[in-house]
Amino acid sequence: MVGAERPDRQQHHLLRWRGGWARLGPWRGGDDVALVSVGAQQPPDAALVDRALRILAGDGYSSVVTNALAPADALPFVDAGFTVRQRLHLLGHDMIRLPHTVHATRRAHRSDRAAVLALDALAFDGFWRLDDVGLDDALHATPIARFRVGGEHSPNAYAISGRAGALGYVQRVAVHPDARGEGWGRTVVADALHWLHRQRVGRTLVNTQVGNDVALHLYESCGFTPMPFGLCVMGREL
Repeated sequence: MVGAERPDRQQHHLLRWRGGWARLGPWRGGDDVALVSVGAQQPPDAALVDRALRILAGDGYSSVVTNALAPADALPFVDAGFTVRQRLHLLGHDMIRLPHTVHATRRAHRSDRAAVLALDALAFDGFWRLDDVGLDDALHATPIARFRVGGEHSPNAYAISGRAGALGYVQRVAVHPDARGEGWGRTVVADALHWLHRQRVGRTLVNTQVGNDVALHLYESCGFTPMPFGLCVMGREL
C-alpha cells in the first residue's frame, strides 16, 4: 500500500519466563533473517516459541535462526519446526592447568573495531562472520566481558571472553590468516583463561563448529576437553 511504513526490523524484543529469557532481533543487522538468542536455565515452552515466531513474522522477517543451543534447550524449537543449521563441538576447561601466552596482548579500543571486523571476515565464512551489530552482541553476551587483541597496530588476532556467575566463556577467537602458526591463537586463548582464573570462575566453556579442526586442536592444546554433548544452531522459514 502506498505510504505504508515498513516494520522496523532493527528493533529488539525481550521475552522472559521463569528460568530464562530470549532476545529477538535481526541476524547480523540484516533485513530478512532474525535471531532468537536464548539464555536459559529452563528452556522456553511451546507457547513462548510460538509467540516469538508470531512477533518476528509481524516484523517482516522471512526466516529465523537461533544462537547455539544445548540439546534440552533445542527441543521446543524442534517441536516448532526448526531444523539443525550448524553443529558445534562444546569443550570445557577445569581452570587448573593454564596455558602460557606466546605474545603480548592489549585492550581493544573503539579505533580497533574496523580492523577486528576485517580480520573476522577473513577468518570465518559468511554464516559465522560478524558485522558491527554481531560484535556488539558478543561483547554484551555476558555481564562481564574482556576484549583483547594481539599485535601493536593492525591486530593479528583477537578474543572476546566473559563471565556469567561461576562460568567463564571464550566467546570469540579469530586469527588473521597471514599470522597463523605464529602462536597468536594460543596467546589470546591463554590471556582469556588467565583473566577468567582471576575472576574465580570454576569452569570455562568454548564451542567451535564441527569440521573446524584447526580451532578444535587449538582449544584442546590449551587444556579444553570435549563435553559429552554438543550444541546446534537451529533455523526455519517464517
